[in-house]
Amino acid sequence: MAKKTYSADDITVLEGLEAVRVRPGMYIGSTGEKGLHHILWEIVDNAIDEAANGHADSVEVILHKDGSASVEDNGRGIPVDIHKDKKVSAVELVFTQLHAGGKFGNDNYNYSGGLHGVGASVTNALSEWLKVEVYKGNVYRMEFSSHEDPKTGKILSGIPKAPLFDTGMRTRKKGTFVQFKPDPRVFDTVNFKFEIVSKRLREIAFLNKGVKITLIDKREDTPIVKEFKYDGGIKDFVKYMNEGKNTLYGEPLYVAAEKEGIVIEFAIQNTDSYTESIYSFVNNIPTPEGGMHDVGFKSGLTKVLNEFARANNYIKEKEPNLMGEDFREGMTAILSIKMKNVQFEGQTKTKLGNPEVRPAVESVTIEEIGILSKNKKNADVFDAILKKALGAAKVRNAAKHAKEVARGKKEAEATKLIGKLANCSSRKAELNEIFIVEGDSAGGSAKQGRDRQHQAILPLRGKPLNAEKKRIDEVLKNEEIRTIISALGTGIGSDFTLKNLNYHKVIILSDADQDGAHIRAILLTFFFRYMRELVQMGHVYIGMPPLYKVYKKDVEEYAYDDNELHSKIEKVGRGYQIQRYKGLGEMNPEQLWETTMNPRSRVLMQVTLEDAAEAERLITTLMGDAIDARKAYISENADFNKEDSFMKEVKL
Repeated sequence: MAKKTYSADDITVLEGLEAVRVRPGMYIGSTGEKGLHHILWEIVDNAIDEAANGHADSVEVILHKDGSASVEDNGRGIPVDIHKDKKVSAVELVFTQLHAGGKFGNDNYNYSGGLHGVGASVTNALSEWLKVEVYKGNVYRMEFSSHEDPKTGKILSGIPKAPLFDTGMRTRKKGTFVQFKPDPRVFDTVNFKFEIVSKRLREIAFLNKGVKITLIDKREDTPIVKEFKYDGGIKDFVKYMNEGKNTLYGEPLYVAAEKEGIVIEFAIQNTDSYTESIYSFVNNIPTPEGGMHDVGFKSGLTKVLNEFARANNYIKEKEPNLMGEDFREGMTAILSIKMKNVQFEGQTKTKLGNPEVRPAVESVTIEEIGILSKNKKNADVFDAILKKALGAAKVRNAAKHAKEVARGKKEAEATKLIGKLANCSSRKAELNEIFIVEGDSAGGSAKQGRDRQHQAILPLRGKPLNAEKKRIDEVLKNEEIRTIISALGTGIGSDFTLKNLNYHKVIILSDADQDGAHIRAILLTFFFRYMRELVQMGHVYIGMPPLYKVYKKDVEEYAYDDNELHSKIEKVGRGYQIQRYKGLGEMNPEQLWETTMNPRSRVLMQVTLEDAAEAERLITTLMGDAIDARKAYISENADFNKEDSFMKEVKL
């Protein structure tokens, strides 16, 4: 069979590049930090698609001093010939036409993360400039820029400076090089975060076994270089996730199979922890909201493990089957599928909608786990899985009463739990917010200073339990945790229902000291483990009380960090005095309202979940039992004046 060529005629054009500048959020989600990195991911995805389809094994990403970023792969290179209908080069089409690419037919890319085909053109449209080089024996180059039309004053986006041209230089390299500079006229920030880029590239390397991905940050005087290459693929990913956890057996269970044109791959390793950690991907794209592949994997796993349990007398004849959550307690799993014609829900690609995927994944899971369970070498592995699940089932039954209380089914007990809640009068959840406040003293000030219509106050009288180290029945015995669950109204774990949320802003308000930081960490751990959707959907915030008051006579200014303190001192002028707040309780109700609770003047940190797998690993490190790992992380990363990578500052 003759090898199929990849040429300009394979580039399909659906529509022009008209509205990207006008409504960038439609294409990249936002013009903040997330949107900025999105335009980098679009170019990275194109390079990785070459690797995922067997045409490349190396990708290099560079963050340059001038604020630009570049991505180079050693794949086939974008076609450089002329498109027969559009009469311009394929390179020009890819970077100037929305939905122009080689991924809409199935001949050139079996599997594609950037399947929407908007990536290269949107990145170009939202950049000050972009240049591309294609290496096919010769070096081909094309440059684009976004500039103001002198006649209309309108920004012309991604305009070619000249057609694609052959530079005349010869090269042994093959592939594509793209460099672009994000446009500050579009984005709130144009500073790529090294840690965000590093985490995503590591994840991609895990999902593409054997592909070398190099990240170089040239913005520092001494460039930082990180190289990611994992010959074990997602098995290595699971091991990485379980660092700091106690695993129940050695090597992860691993399955790779193809069913009805879908490549299905997953790795599983159980630990002695109490929550499941399952992360899924489709064509290298994270699907934090799951979808049909998740459903098929979980249902298949439940069926095959129940069959194994009955066949081997772990479950007696008259006993009921175990539930899926019993088998998944303490399980870490990575599920990765690759397929054609993906139906993601929206451009953000967070949930897989293809109905045909569920039975395919379920069937493969049942067949392959069934085979592994019959292998005598795995006897101890499946014995450990079943004993863990049986223990989880006992705890689940014991926790049933506590869950009923948390859901408010036993009204007398539930009422007692939320007796210290100062509720708001409004019943419109989307307008309401609840402050979870450290201590009765601060709680008293907050109750007096709040907007009673929309702000509820829940004082914590003791330190909540660290949910990372306890089973659900133990978590539900903690009065502070039960109070929070009852107040929010959502239930927890498998019973969690976001539509029942009583307050659309859940604001943690604690002192700016070590104890306050510990309480924040404990609460965030609880939300991540048992109310993850609350975090995923952006409902959790951290209140930011000021550290200092700078004042004299009738002048008062508040500073929220040491850097801001200097500017406030200059503003107040000579004769100033400084008060350092040690705790929220030192503020009177009026001060607490004006500095921390008033929506017009306060600063909140919204807790986001850009990378759930990395958040999982970080919480295990900081809140788990591995003391040495925690010390090492704190020693390497502690900078208490720097905002964490999963939080962003918002005025709300």
